[in-house]
Amino acid sequence: MNVPVKATLETQQTLSFLKEIGIDVIEKELGETFLPGLSLGPNCIYIDYDKLQYPGDILHEAGHLAVTTAAERKLVGTDNIAAEWPTQAEEMGAILWSFAAANHLGLPIEFVFHPNGYKNESDWLISNFNTENYIGLPFLEWIGLCLGKDRAGKENKPAFPAMLKWMRD
Repeated sequence: MNVPVKATLETQQTLSFLKEIGIDVIEKELGETFLPGLSLGPNCIYIDYDKLQYPGDILHEAGHLAVTTAAERKLVGTDNIAAEWPTQAEEMGAILWSFAAANHLGLPIEFVFHPNGYKNESDWLISNFNTENYIGLPFLEWIGLCLGKDRAGKENKPAFPAMLKWMRD
């Protein structure tokens, strides 16, 4: 018997986490979207569970909201968001943020970095992250979400993948 994607333990953990950190999830019917069954709106993620193929993509989309400034988060999904959003730095930050979130939730890295995502670079990302080559870490540190090993040691705080906070101010 197949469990509906919305009811899986991993999806429920993800949804609970997003609620806890202040990202709204709104269930609604979606047309064709870049990631099947997912779309971003102002301060929220829209999910069409009938079309969602990879629930780990929810964390990636949440990462986009999390690394975006609070002022810009209100504009996501509208015509008022900057044409260049997300920037390349924000894209890399969202990828690394989703790794940290999966790690925080105790989910396997493959939950987010599935073989059909990330322009066929999932294995490369997994390999880098598993060897603590955290591409995007300077950006996440710069926006105040976490600390790299050196700075964390100096400040006596936990190093990435631990997060100081989950949402950019």
